[in-house]
Amino acid sequence: MISMRFLSVMLLTVSSSVFAYVPSMGGSGGGGSACVKPKFSNFMPEEKAEVKPGAAFSFIASPNTHLNSIKVEVKAIPVKLDIPTKDEKSYKISGKLPENLKNTFVRIVVTGQGSSQCKGSDGWLVKITE
Repeated sequence: MISMRFLSVMLLTVSSSVFAYVPSMGGSGGGGSACVKPKFSNFMPEEKAEVKPGAAFSFIASPNTHLNSIKVEVKAIPVKLDIPTKDEKSYKISGKLPENLKNTFVRIVVTGQGSSQCKGSDGWLVKITE
């Protein structure tokens, strides 16, 4: 008859072999490049600020952001952006809110792609007066 100790050792050996193989099946252990999403920060005007229609806004995009992928929408309205050349640490992106939006809260939604085609998004809320 097989002893319990022998069975325990066999089960541990089999299960450790299975778990040792799992990382290479999906993400962290295999080849390929990691997904690095772009990050957006330094939103101006600040969150929940009151601004006039057509007010300027700006934000910083991380250096891994593909410039041609950056898009901004305000209430589903695409916004034209000024995207300067890259500085050493990040991109400063600017634009203007739509003139026709008045007396409403809006979320400025920023999207873009980083390395390995990883998409990132962020945004902030402002109140348009008048």
